[in-house]
Amino acid sequence: MTNNDLLRKEDGSNELKVDPVNHHSCIVPKLAISLSEAEERMKALNDFVTQMMQEGVDYGRVEGYSKPTLLKPGAEKLCDAFGFSKQVDVIRRIKEWEKGFFTYEVKVTLINKQTGMMEAEGIGSCNSKEKSFVHQDPYTLVNTFLKMAKKRALIDAVLSATRASGIFTQDIEDLAEAQIKHNNEPATPKQREMIYRLVAEMNMHPNTVKELMMQMYQVDHSTKLTKQQASSFIQDLLLLKSKH
Repeated sequence: MTNNDLLRKEDGSNELKVDPVNHHSCIVPKLAISLSEAEERMKALNDFVTQMMQEGVDYGRVEGYSKPTLLKPGAEKLCDAFGFSKQVDVIRRIKEWEKGFFTYEVKVTLINKQTGMMEAEGIGSCNSKEKSFVHQDPYTLVNTFLKMAKKRALIDAVLSATRASGIFTQDIEDLAEAQIKHNNEPATPKQREMIYRLVAEMNMHPNTVKELMMQMYQVDHSTKLTKQQASSFIQDLLLLKSKH
């Protein structure tokens, strides 16, 4: 914008002059942060996710979806990392006991602990007519509906405040949680027997096996492995055996 684009008012202040040829203002948007700062923030976020967040606990994956979904523990962890406090408000509730219909809508507000400023708001809802609840007794799940609404509002707010929607999605968190619960089933006796047999065949020291499980799954005994972890560990042992 040139000096000719500004008109001097009588009080000495400037006002924007519209370009008479192009008929638009000559204002160029200015970013709040530089591109390098934006890149640094995204790198820091990605590093935190990689180093501090655990798949199957903080986020989950569902086959057919490109992005993992953020789960409640991960949302809580991001809140702590970014220094956010949470304010939870139930903004709508319907409890029709005669009909067995219950619905909650919740708003979660994230506040920056250092500045006291609001960073983001998230909205979440849950009701007894959702597909996952239609064949269950709604009267025993009233508190569950409220908790689900709070969780969804929290994840919505965190994705917005941390700009993490490029990494995670919220749309499939229920599917991911169901899959994780399934994957958390304990290792079967046959899987444990297979692990014992492979370890014996390779003459592996028990401490070596323990160290491998600790590094890979943060457990110190095969009885603490999940079914999915045991399956993966057996494949690794078979691979090691083939190299002997």
